[in-house]
Amino acid sequence: MQIGIIGLPQSGKTTIFRALTGGRAERSTFAPGGLQVQTAIVNVPDPRLDALGERFQPRRTVHAQIQYTDIGGLERGLGEAGGLSGPLLNQIAQNDALMVVLRAFPSAIVPHPEGSIDPARDLAIIQDELMLSDMALIERRLQRLRERMSKGGTPAEREANAREMALLERLMAVLEAGRPLRDEPLSPDEERMLRGYGFLTQKPLLIIVNQGDDPADDLPMPKAPEGERITMLALRGQLEMELAQMSPEEAAEFLAEFGIEELGLYRVVRASYEVLGLITFFTMNEEEIRAWALRRGGTALEAAATIHTDLARGFIRAEVIEYDRLLEAGSLAEARRRGWLRLEGKDYIVQDGEMLYIRFNV
Repeated sequence: MQIGIIGLPQSGKTTIFRALTGGRAERSTFAPGGLQVQTAIVNVPDPRLDALGERFQPRRTVHAQIQYTDIGGLERGLGEAGGLSGPLLNQIAQNDALMVVLRAFPSAIVPHPEGSIDPARDLAIIQDELMLSDMALIERRLQRLRERMSKGGTPAEREANAREMALLERLMAVLEAGRPLRDEPLSPDEERMLRGYGFLTQKPLLIIVNQGDDPADDLPMPKAPEGERITMLALRGQLEMELAQMSPEEAAEFLAEFGIEELGLYRVVRASYEVLGLITFFTMNEEEIRAWALRRGGTALEAAATIHTDLARGFIRAEVIEYDRLLEAGSLAEARRRGWLRLEGKDYIVQDGEMLYIRFNV
């Protein structure tokens, strides 16, 4: 799971990145074209996993993880100049979802490039840039397809090119109407046809409204764009960054003093799961308890493949139990004695929070 963090200059997206990662980037590099990119992998907090670890005391407790990438270089007007540059487009397109940081904090020291603080305007600018980039990509591809069609080719090649052209022309009409591609329903064949394009407006969107430390300065929240794969939340980026760099004891004391229920990181991770359409399942043996991410609606066979391809190749059955029932039973043997352990086939739809034991034979 990889989420790219983008925003206009001076939006505080690097502050948000540091809040998520505790200021510890795993690598900071310059991509081609001089783009600065910072990447870090973050453990997904999960009290259910913690409870299982405390109860069964494995040697290792392994969290699911999300990779966050702070990508610089997005500014107003790039799309009008022919689309995002190749390096910037590549850095953004390789992510599974995008986190858009909107500035909502005042600062006399750091002026906003647009001259005023307006999160709704900034969101519209960013959405326009992403749409213009997708339109430029479609236009370039359509031009190449028209050239191919003019040169002939086999009947099968011409038919495939015609199908792709028709789909891209339909998507161009969607963008020209001001709608992102994530809202356009696609058949499984159409999704496969578009898999290599990396359209930016097709990606799930997590919008972070980056507020200042003083609630008196808070602006009204902008209206969230409509859509199933869009989530918006407010975060006090500077404060969260400072909390992330404290010891757990200091952070807990601060949260209690100011009546803050939880770190913003937890809300952002949950929102990341929501926009990506993920659930968590668990596995356990004597060595470790591990949390795994799986797309919502995923099957037991897909869960097995997530763990290891051999488990999917030799899949026989999955033993399944809800994590809280396993906690109550206290052991797998007791859960089996009580009849709480179920045998499920490869098409079983895994539910959030279930423990799976995969029976397989390779």
